[in-house]
Amino acid sequence: MATQDITLQYLTTTKIGEKGQLTIPKEFRQDLELGAGAPFAVLRLGNGLILLPEQRRFEDLCNQISETLVAAGIGSEAILAALPEARQRVFARRYSKKLNSDKASPRKTHLSRG
Repeated sequence: MATQDITLQYLTTTKIGEKGQLTIPKEFRQDLELGAGAPFAVLRLGNGLILLPEQRRFEDLCNQISETLVAAGIGSEAILAALPEARQRVFARRYSKKLNSDKASPRKTHLSRG
């Protein structure tokens, strides 16, 4: 894979096809190890667009999280121990309104006999 160079570099000019598709030149696809169907994040920056391969974005996010946890002295055991409580909080935040509204207005079920 290409080394991560954070400098801005002009690569090429391309055109949007009839179906809104962009072609990324082969040399750049090979350099970045991008195959057919590779997912991209499309970010708008003012009047420009940034195309960011999703795999790279995910790897960058994982690295940032890992570095933050290591710097804070938090190990995998502490993270695993916190998961059950975190699951409960997410479940309550996501589903508590729905559960409460379902209790307040029970649904009627109609069964047809044939």
